[in-house]
Order: sequence, then structure tokens, then C-alpha cells
Amino acid sequence: MATIITPSELKKRHGPMFSKRLITMVDEKAGKAKIVEECCAQGPVEWDAINRLRARGVVEHVEVMGTTLVMDARIGEGEVRFGPASKDTGGQALKSLVVKAGKVETTWVGLAGASVGVGACLPQAEGVEKAEYLSDEDVGGSRKVEVRITTPARHRLIIGIDDTDTKEKGATWVLGLRLAREMPHGVFLNHKIVQLNPHAPQKTTNCASTGVSFAVLPEERDKAMAWAKRFVSDNTYSDQSSIAVLEGLEIPRKLVRYGADAKDTILSLHDAEHAAKDAAVQLVEVTGRRGMIGALAAIGCFDLGLYSAGLPEDFGHV
Repeated sequence: MATIITPSELKKRHGPMFSKRLITMVDEKAGKAKIVEECCAQGPVEWDAINRLRARGVVEHVEVMGTTLVMDARIGEGEVRFGPASKDTGGQALKSLVVKAGKVETTWVGLAGASVGVGACLPQAEGVEKAEYLSDEDVGGSRKVEVRITTPARHRLIIGIDDTDTKEKGATWVLGLRLAREMPHGVFLNHKIVQLNPHAPQKTTNCASTGVSFAVLPEERDKAMAWAKRFVSDNTYSDQSSIAVLEGLEIPRKLVRYGADAKDTILSLHDAEHAAKDAAVQLVEVTGRRGMIGALAAIGCFDLGLYSAGLPEDFGHV
């Protein structure tokens, strides 16, 4: 029978550890999940990233950003393969990820020193509701720990914003970052400045839109959208401001193509409306409709890494 321990009880047992926050986002339609772990140091994050890739389980991709580990996983259960050196060097794996009644249950396995990470450290993180030990709850040494961690099931919400400034004042990326930091509904994840075609005839200065993403509970989605619309309306300098909203972990390929095209092509409002409909993105007029073009492009480019901030010629494509 599993032993259930709360984060506060774990802190009393082991003392305060190093995991700061654990966020689990799911996209059940796509069968995918994204896990964000914030730590107090980069070393554990890098070690965890490599070990989880090696052990496989349900892990598909990992990315390290300073002291934060972002992990893409599939919903379900996977085979764990620690390898022949695991008895000597330890190992760590995400064995399964299940969504139940608005909660995410992730099952972790840790060997030797890695058992401390999943058995004592991660279960203390902000966002964890409880930890169920499917093995002995002792950690460290040569022990093996298997623990099921329960967290709220959140969704990713991306909000694209454009046309909030004039030639005299304002900057869309600044408004977007302010919106992200002040948003009361959901956890702020990322902010992107997306460079668009500098030859667009109705640009202000740099011709850049912006996008921000949040991990939201399903019941927070509409509140977040309404709050974002009010915030842009209250702080814009333009009469053509718009936002675009996408919920989910996958950005459709056609929308990514639209975002890339916006860097070297003059797109129309008709193009934006057509692309948004195909991708199930909601376009929202705030003070005007022209901003929909760039707001949608911000979502299309959101997961393109450094490419989102550049132009094709910056990467050798002209």
C-alpha cells in the first residue's frame, strides 16, 4: 500500500530541499504534456535532463534554460531503461504520466543519489499536492525510490499582441511583458519578441509583435483572455490593437508557416483570418483589427526559438 506524504511533511523529514516549483501542462487531444521544473541551481537541472533522456520512459525532449528544466512528454506509460551503469552511477526516470479528474499524476523512479532528487526534493516543490511512495520512502545511498506526484492539470495559453504603439510612443514588447508579469490568472511562462517584415507599409518602427504564454487551469482560460483584452485596451497608444489566443501545446504547422511568412511577406487581414480559422486560434479586436496580422504571427513563431526574434537573412535564408 502506498504511503502518502504532503510537501510540508517532507520538509519536516528532510529539511528544505532545492526544487522551487513544478508545473504540469497537458494537451489530451494531442496526447502530450509539458513539465516545467524550477530549481535553485543549474547543476541538478542539467544532470536530471541527461538522465531522464537516457532512461526514456515517457520523456521525448528536454530543454535547459538556466535553472529551469522544460520537459516534453507523452501521456501514458513508457519503458524505463537505466542502463548497465545505473547501480554505480544512479539514474532517474519519468515512468508514466496520467491525467485524472483535473489532476496530473507523474510517476518517477530514482536510483542511488538520484533517489534524493525525485524522492525528497521534487515532491517539496510549489505546485505539488501530494506524493505517494510506491516503494520505501527512504532515499539516498544505494536505494531505489518510486513515487507518484500529484499536481494540477494546467493548459498552455499563448497570447499574441500587436499594434499597440505609435511612431511617437509605446513599444508592443514592453506592454506584453507588463501584461505577463501582472496577469492574475495563471503562471507566466515565456515572453517572445517576434520580428516581422520591416518593409510592411503600416509599421511603426521595428515592426515587431510580441507573444506571452501562461500555464492556466481550464477554468482560468476565459478570465485570462478577458483580463488581457482589458489590459491592452487600457494601455495601448494605437487604434488598431488586437490580440490572438491559442490554447494547447501544439502550434499547427500551417500557423508556423504563416508566422515565418510574416517575416518576409506582406500579409493581409484576410490571410490572418484564414490562418486563424484553420488553426482554431481566436482573434480578438481590442481597438482595431489591423493588429490581428502580427498578433497571429507571434503565436506562429512562438516555439521557433531564436528564429522568432530574427529575419530569414540572419540565418542564411534570403
